[in-house]
Amino acid sequence: LMRFASIGSGSRGNGTVVQAGEHLLLVDCGFALKETVARLARLDVAPQQLSAVLVTHEHGDHCSGVRVLANRYQLPVYMTAGTARSKALACVEHAVIIDSHSPFMVGELCIQPVAVPHDAAEPVQFVFYWQGRCLGLLTDVGTITPFVRQHYSACDALLLESNHCVDMLARSDYPPSLKLRVGGRFGHLSNHQAAGLLEEIDTARLQHLVIAHLSEKNNSLERVQHSMEKVLQGMRNILFACQENGFDWLTVCQSVDGVMSHISRDVA
Repeated sequence: LMRFASIGSGSRGNGTVVQAGEHLLLVDCGFALKETVARLARLDVAPQQLSAVLVTHEHGDHCSGVRVLANRYQLPVYMTAGTARSKALACVEHAVIIDSHSPFMVGELCIQPVAVPHDAAEPVQFVFYWQGRCLGLLTDVGTITPFVRQHYSACDALLLESNHCVDMLARSDYPPSLKLRVGGRFGHLSNHQAAGLLEEIDTARLQHLVIAHLSEKNNSLERVQHSMEKVLQGMRNILFACQENGFDWLTVCQSVDGVMSHISRDVA
C-alpha cells in the first residue's frame, strides 16, 4: 500500500504524511507538538508509528515543530546540510544529512530529493518511488527549472503548489519587499506557473492531483480553477489541500502502460 495525506497546507503550517508498505514518513512539520499529534490522529496515525521526518527547508511553516516531535519520539530527521544549519533544527538528536541530488532509502522506499529555487539555505522537494509507483511533492519553489520538469514528469500522484494569483498579490496590502519575495524567482509558484508545469510534463499516469499551499490572502479556489481550466480538462481526482484540514488519505495504485490498474481512495 502506498498512500499520502496532509495535516495542513499553507503559510500557517505544513505537513504531509506518506506511507509506503510498513513505513510512515512525515514530510515537514510546521505545527506545535500538541497540534501535530491532534492532526495526525485525524488520519489514525500516532507519532510512535512514524519511521522518520523529512524536512524540505528551514522556514517556520515547514520546520517549527520538527525538533520537539523528533526528539520526543526519537525519530530520525532527513535534511540537507544547509537546512540542518538553521537554529530551529540545531538540536535535533537524530539528524541524517542527505545530498540534495542523491536518492536515499527508507526501508524499501526510494526517495529522490529535488533541489529547487527558493529563498532558503539548501531547499529540496521530494519524489517517492515504491513498487512501480511514483509520488511527487512540489511546493515552495519560485521557478520551474528543467531539473524540476525532469523529476516530476510521469508521476502517479502529485501534490503541487499553486500559491498565489499574480493580480491578487499585486493588489494586496503586503509591503513591496514581501510581494517581490513571494512572486520572485526564489518565492512561490503562481497559479499561472503551476498550470504551465502541468502543461509541460507527462500527466498520462496521474491518478491524483492535489493543489496545495494556497495563499489565504492572495489566492482563491476560483482563481486557481480559472487559471488551470484548460490543463485540468479530462483530469480526475483533483483535490485542494487546505490550511485547517489538509486532505484525507489518497491511495497510489500501480499503473500499467500509463493506465491505472484500478482506482481506490481511503478516507481515514
